[in-house]
Amino acid sequence: MAEDNDLNAEIAEAILESAGPKIERVEDGIQCVNRIEKMPADTYDMILMDIQMPKMDGYKATQAIRNLSDKDKASIPIIAMTANAFEEDKRDAIAAGMNGHIAKPIQVDKLLSILSEVIRKQSLYRLKNGTMGKTDDVWDAT
Repeated sequence: MAEDNDLNAEIAEAILESAGPKIERVEDGIQCVNRIEKMPADTYDMILMDIQMPKMDGYKATQAIRNLSDKDKASIPIIAMTANAFEEDKRDAIAAGMNGHIAKPIQVDKLLSILSEVIRKQSLYRLKNGTMGKTDDVWDAT
């Protein structure tokens, strides 16, 4: 999870940990890109990406990840997690290369729904191809 706000991160972590996934947090887009570059491709199943962060925003971080030379890393599902909840914001997230959009304040049922869909699609894709998921899948929890 890339989230600079401690309270937002704490809420998201509590929701996610109750559902079972292991969470690692970074506080800006640069840290997120660096973490993805450094770790093996299958380390993370997805990224929850805040949009408005210091140093590098979520759009730029997503574009940097999508442009990585390691295509497995470049194709990790990225879900926008942002207070920007208008249709234009959702379109901007998808245009930046994100696979979905979750509005803040986070609604537990919507977050868990989109996460289960991402995990389901990842599992099916990996079973079929033995690789990471594709970036052309889009999920909307609104």
